Amino acid sequence: MVTELSGRACAKINLFLRVTGRRGDGYHELDSVFLPLSLADEIRIEIRAAGEPSVSLTCNLPELARSKDNLATRAARSFMSEFDLAADVSIDLKKHIPIGAGLGGGSSDAATVLCMMAAAAQLTDDDAPGRLRRIALTLGADVPFFLDPRPSRVTGIGERIMPIEEIPSMPIVIAVPPFEVSTAAIFRALEPAGWSGEAPDDHLEAIMRGEIAPEFLVNDLAAVAIAQFPEIRRLKGLLEDSGALAAHMSGSGGAVFGVFESTEEAESAATRIRKRAPFATVIATSTLDGESDDEVA
Repeated sequence: MVTELSGRACAKINLFLRVTGRRGDGYHELDSVFLPLSLADEIRIEIRAAGEPSVSLTCNLPELARSKDNLATRAARSFMSEFDLAADVSIDLKKHIPIGAGLGGGSSDAATVLCMMAAAAQLTDDDAPGRLRRIALTLGADVPFFLDPRPSRVTGIGERIMPIEEIPSMPIVIAVPPFEVSTAAIFRALEPAGWSGEAPDDHLEAIMRGEIAPEFLVNDLAAVAIAQFPEIRRLKGLLEDSGALAAHMSGSGGAVFGVFESTEEAESAATRIRKRAPFATVIATSTLDGESDDEVA
């Protein structure tokens, strides 16, 4: 018998990303607002009974298919290990989210696979959701958010997630330079003098009303990333010149995003930026509201 499931793994932006401290184990603690996007990868899995657990991956990006450390395959293996299951799992991953860009694509793929595996296993234990969240956190700090992606304030190292119910959908343009940025390297280069601490309450209150201003979009990692990759500053400037209400880098980069008044303005800006920065991948998309886009069927 073969169980087949398909789903969408959405991207996210960090509307702001503030560093509040560093734990004894070296991990930085953050204060951030995560907004899921309509931009998403597509995932299909087939699960067959087997004597030993095995996982295979096909992908439209050959370098990911060859990787032994892909987060989607790690998620399937970790799930079977945690719940003492054995199956032959085949994952077909169609990437639309640029990789290594600070948009959470790999983390979202992993979380979506975990949700698919949980649906296939028909878990009924009361502690199953908690175990699923623990697996997610071992895979990466952003993975727990994508188990149920909705606008949220995220603190700690990513494990404390507080949904924000009222943020309206916003038109967004994403501009991604043609290189990957190492999250670990950016955090290593960040000095305590660059930590901005928790977001002010009035910033959060305005964001919850759907009001966006440049002073709200703080990213403590941006200065470090821009020092290494000046193209990030250029793309941010192009978004601002193209009419964005505000623009900044997402996560550890190198993607930058701009928030626009309307879908038409966002699409027009994306067209102009593609002409002025042909080296970049430019995508007009939108944030999602409180209804999860992480569908499994």
